[in-house]
Amino acid sequence: MNLSPAKRRKLLIQASPWLLLVFLTLFWELVCFAFTVPTYLFPAPSDIWAAWLQYRVPIMQHALQTLFTTITGFGIAVVFGLILGILVGSSPVIYKALYPLLVGFNSIPKVAFVPVLVVWFGIGTVPAILTAFLISFFPVVVNMATGLATLEPELQDVLRSLGASKLDILKKVALPRSMPYFFASLKVAITLAFVGSVISETVASNLGIGYLMMSASSTMNMGLVFAGLVVIGIMGVAMYEIFAFIERRMTKWATRGAEMAF
Repeated sequence: MNLSPAKRRKLLIQASPWLLLVFLTLFWELVCFAFTVPTYLFPAPSDIWAAWLQYRVPIMQHALQTLFTTITGFGIAVVFGLILGILVGSSPVIYKALYPLLVGFNSIPKVAFVPVLVVWFGIGTVPAILTAFLISFFPVVVNMATGLATLEPELQDVLRSLGASKLDILKKVALPRSMPYFFASLKVAITLAFVGSVISETVASNLGIGYLMMSASSTMNMGLVFAGLVVIGIMGVAMYEIFAFIERRMTKWATRGAEMAF
């Protein structure tokens, strides 16, 4: 079947992530085999696959727990981040007052909050949810506020001269215009939420991939540790792609120029 150069290029672009993944996996396997790297130091992909086959049931149980805490914390972060982002971005006074506090809060390592959360809520699911919330909250607020705050003053003046109120400008122009910023924040925040959940699970939980990895590392079962890492990566990529798909469907107007350029 003859394909046009444009179709071949499109197929190559779509297949490039998979080709790179296969190449890196084979290279990883070859390096471990050639240098006889011990499994307890750095397992080969075949060792990770063997660990997955052996422990797939507990891995899936812990993975579902991590997915639950991540999505719950992320969902709370989106709700509160969207509300606060709209308030910060639509008011210069609130922007000037709150933005330094948000930056200062985001500068604190979130792992430092975990012992406090354990004291308040005990060991388990709640600290993991709250850690995912704390670590994924900031990108949503900042991107949403930035999208609203960068609305051109000239455009606002024109809309006011046409009789639009401040609320009309916010609902009909500013919020739709900020959607690319919002979806960009979601793609960043969901990956950070996984980081928050796993951090909390390694410190203060008896469930989740983080707990499983800590337990496996204590017995030098590095194949299981890396299997947990792979599962987290797969879940993160899957959630990222879901939001990327929604973004393409809802903000196609913002990327049509870039698509034409390719």
